Amino acid sequence: MKKVRIVVLGALLSMVFCLPVSAQTQVSAQDLLIKSEVETAVSMLGAVYARHKKGEMTIEKAKALGADLLREMRYGADGYFWADTKEGVNVVLYGRKDTEGRNRINDKDAKGVYYVKEFLAKGKAGGYVEYHFAKQGQTTALPKRSYVKLFEPFGWVIGTGYYR
Repeated sequence: MKKVRIVVLGALLSMVFCLPVSAQTQVSAQDLLIKSEVETAVSMLGAVYARHKKGEMTIEKAKALGADLLREMRYGADGYFWADTKEGVNVVLYGRKDTEGRNRINDKDAKGVYYVKEFLAKGKAGGYVEYHFAKQGQTTALPKRSYVKLFEPFGWVIGTGYYR
């Protein structure tokens, strides 16, 4: 009987201490993924900007091409990107006509977080932002964690994230 209690106790302790580590590992994997995806998007914009620097296109055409490419980029099942200028004007958000071109600097989520201001602050060095945002085609805001990074030549903060 004592042996059974020790085995059961060991199993319970293992569950208590291993499950949080497993959940933490999952979050870390998602964090690494979104950071890597943003870095890829920024790299793509760098290639577009390099074409401008070579004289192949104006800065306006480079920005338009960069926005079009970013708008169409996807990863995984439902990963997408957005971009906001350093002034808070949305450049790309999966083609949402009600958002693209609009200044979102004072937009708040359901919890009062000025998420675009957070994007701009964290984007300078690259960083994570926690906020609430509705999924595409939905109206209910859900918890979201995003990674954002500034692409200085265009003055855009690029981001992507995942819903928790």
